[in-house]
Parts: sequence; structure tokens; C-alpha cells
Amino acid sequence: MRKKSVGIVGSQMDLGAVRKGVDMGPLAIRHSGLIQKIRENGYEVKDYGDILPMVATDEGNSNMRYEKEINEANNRLFEQVIKIHESGAFPIILGGDHSIAAASVSATAQHYGDIGVIWVDAHGDFNDDKITPSGNIHGMPLSAVCGCGPDSIVSFTGARVDPHKIAIVGARDLDPEEVKKLKKNGVNVFSISDIHHFGIRKIIETAIEVTSDGTKGIHLSFDMDALDPGNAPGVGTPVMNGLSNREGFTICEILSDTDRLLAIDMVETNPLLDSRNATGVLAAELILTCIGKTDYQLFGI
Repeated sequence: MRKKSVGIVGSQMDLGAVRKGVDMGPLAIRHSGLIQKIRENGYEVKDYGDILPMVATDEGNSNMRYEKEINEANNRLFEQVIKIHESGAFPIILGGDHSIAAASVSATAQHYGDIGVIWVDAHGDFNDDKITPSGNIHGMPLSAVCGCGPDSIVSFTGARVDPHKIAIVGARDLDPEEVKKLKKNGVNVFSISDIHHFGIRKIIETAIEVTSDGTKGIHLSFDMDALDPGNAPGVGTPVMNGLSNREGFTICEILSDTDRLLAIDMVETNPLLDSRNATGVLAAELILTCIGKTDYQLFGI
């Protein structure tokens, strides 16, 4: 939903993943000039800074590594995103690994009630502590916000998202047990093969349809590893055969045109693996496109 003000908050979280560096993602995206560019597009901007997790000394449960530290930081992020919603501003949440979406998506669901979620990602993030092959919590947040476990990582809210109102776009690296769970719970999964076959416009329009049906709007959670690593090298879990830049921007352009966006996550930018902040700059430009930045259009299409 188009608003006149934006609230930005980052989470310097990398405990949900094995590879370090995504904690610097919010800094890299801001360094691209994001805030000034948002202002140039006609918005008031308030930057709430970054949430820093507690220093981790013990990974704890091997099936949910660093659960205590992640939950503590996510509780603070949840409260901050709630405050941004309540202020009437549009929340933009910068990650950090994708475990932060357990807080951000829950906050949007808490504020609005029934919402849809478009999850642009190479991965499903629909594991839990029973089926996880790694114990990394960044592979669990989408399952958690649906009430499909683990409940402990969304303990700060009773809000849940209907799995049928979720669309994963760009999936190409799903775990076998995760696939079974996604099918069982009726999550809409649009793989990279679907995109190649039907085209990105058809896929994102279908995703918008299923996530808009009976909802107050859409929370977009965009993982930069959805893009091909040739375009976005600075990500923690790169997977070949990803979205092109053009497809990424098309997703954001079409979503912007719907005027149904409620909040944006932009996660998993890893400056340690990047080339001259190319991925950070790309993440910022995708955000700007979501909030209405357009190129000159002769025909108004």
C-alpha cells in the first residue's frame, strides 16, 4: 500500500546461517545511498538503525543452532516493525540472514491480521527442528510464521499466516522432507523451471492472485540468493540457475503497481563475498522499484 513515509530497520544477524558476513548486509545496502534515493522518490524516511544480536558463546541445540540469541534479537525486531506499522509508515527491513523474517512477517501479520506473503528465494525455508538437515534457523522462518513449527521462534506473537496465502517464487534448492511438508500444507511453490516455462510475468501475477485473495495485502520477503550468483555474487548460499536481474526487477515493478505491498524484507546480502558492493547496490535498487521508482515510460505501460 503506497504511503508517504518509510521506516527502515536492519538486523545484523548471521547466526541463522553457517557462512558469516550477512550481518553486514544492512550496512552494505545503506552504503549504496538507499535512504537518500528513497527521499528523492518523494518519501519521508526514518532510519531506526540496526538490531545487534547478543554475543553467541554456545550454539546450543544442534537442531536449532543459536536459538536463544536469534529469538532475543527477533523479539526486538518484531517490536520495532510493529512500531513502524503503527506510525503509519511503510516498513523496510534489511538483513541479515532470513531468520529475521520470523519477526518481520509476524509483525505485519500481527498488525494487519490476514496477510499474504510472497517469498522470493532459491530455498523454501520451510524446515523445522524435526526435519532440518543443518540445524540452521534461516531455513525455518516461513514454516514458523505459518504455525508449522518451530513455534519457539515466533513465540513473541500469536499471529500466523495461512500457508495457502503464501507463494514461494524462484525455488530451486529444496530439501526432500521440506518438499513433502510444503505440499502437505498447501504452500504455493513456483520453481525456477516454472518461471522458465511460463515467464516471470505470469508467475508473479499468479503469486499476487493467491496471496491477495481475502487478505489485507502482501508482505514481500526477498532473499538475494533468488537471483543468479552471476548477477548477485554477494550472498551466503548461492545457487546456480537463478533469476536474472530483469526478472527480479519485473517482480518488484509488478508488485509496486498492485499497491498492495505492506512491508519489504531484503535479506542475505553478504559483502564479504561481493564484488565492489554490486549485490548491495542491486538490493537497494530492487527496494526502490518496489516503492515506485520507475524509468521514463513513453507509452505509460
